[in-house]
Amino acid sequence: MATQTEVQVVTLDQNGNVIDEFGRVQNTLAPRRIVRRLENEGGCFYLLETKTGKTQFRHADISLYNELAQKAAPLNEVDNVETSTHDDVEDFITRSISMKPDSLIISDLKWKYLMRSVVRGKNIMMTGPSGCGKTLAVQSVAKALDGRPYFYFNLGATTDPRSTLIGNTHFSKDKGTFVADALFVQAIQTENAIILMDELTRANPDAWNILITVLDENQRYLRIDERPDTPTIKVANGVTFIATANIGAEYTATRVLDRAMLDRFSAIVEMEPLNMDDESSLIAMKFPTLPTDIVTAIAEIANTTRTQVKSDDPKVTTSISSRMTVEMAGLIFDGFSLEDAAEVCIYPFFSDAGGIDSERTFMKQLVQKYTAVEGTAQTPWEIDEALPY
Repeated sequence: MATQTEVQVVTLDQNGNVIDEFGRVQNTLAPRRIVRRLENEGGCFYLLETKTGKTQFRHADISLYNELAQKAAPLNEVDNVETSTHDDVEDFITRSISMKPDSLIISDLKWKYLMRSVVRGKNIMMTGPSGCGKTLAVQSVAKALDGRPYFYFNLGATTDPRSTLIGNTHFSKDKGTFVADALFVQAIQTENAIILMDELTRANPDAWNILITVLDENQRYLRIDERPDTPTIKVANGVTFIATANIGAEYTATRVLDRAMLDRFSAIVEMEPLNMDDESSLIAMKFPTLPTDIVTAIAEIANTTRTQVKSDDPKVTTSISSRMTVEMAGLIFDGFSLEDAAEVCIYPFFSDAGGIDSERTFMKQLVQKYTAVEGTAQTPWEIDEALPY
């Protein structure tokens, strides 16, 4: 007898077309005898597939189908504001501009899109280079909506996805074998929670397999085990999942997201590196006593690397992030020179392979154009004329 593997639980329409628990018509037509049995006895069927590829039907009680269908039913969009009328939601999204913190450099459009997606309970993907403010943006949203529970999970630091997302199996004399729920299980059962899954592209693919049903808007449940009778945990109403991802060839420790996983995110918010003016504003806001020429120099150095990376003949293969520019400014604020700050914050990120043609040599020449006049009010265009390219 051929070994059978359960595929899904289905019901049939009056013509014998197979309908799955999501209400979708499958490309399978049941035999007439199966249709007659459904008409006479009701219920539903296990749709089984043998190892030889043949499809078989096994009768089951309709309550099993109803249970699965209820878990798989799409959630209605949830209005996580005080009233549920559309005008109030629209007004809230418009007013959300005033909730954007000064320390977060993001366009009004992207901020509104981010806030709207959170309010509507969407799955959100934050993309962009390292240090551009992805995590800060999510934290700012959580702070602006301080009535919403907030959970943080760094999937890039996870070595055991099952333990982090589901829990650990234990044994005791009193309880026998049981699963101690992970914090993630508690988080998805918390209504209106904002759940940040940081560094999704660095996560073990096993984590993606666990999350695939959690993030699917037509399923929204977490399965504790792979056995058919294993209970599932339904995602609570209004839960918003936000993931951050580094996408690009320079992020060698990351994994290319599977298309099925990427499709689970209906909102994509791309965070871009700051331009020179925004970079200068950010540094000056955090360190208002720094001399203007120092602020300008840091912003110019960072902006040069970002411009070079995008050029046809780049002198460097990576750029300086805003996280690095803020760290440099902090060192200078604490008494380090610009050259010292560059020595410890910038140069380690650039290869010295190639001698005088190396990326590190280029960066040293670039920094020297600023350190030679450190403490003077040299203008950006005067500096530009002396740059090494």
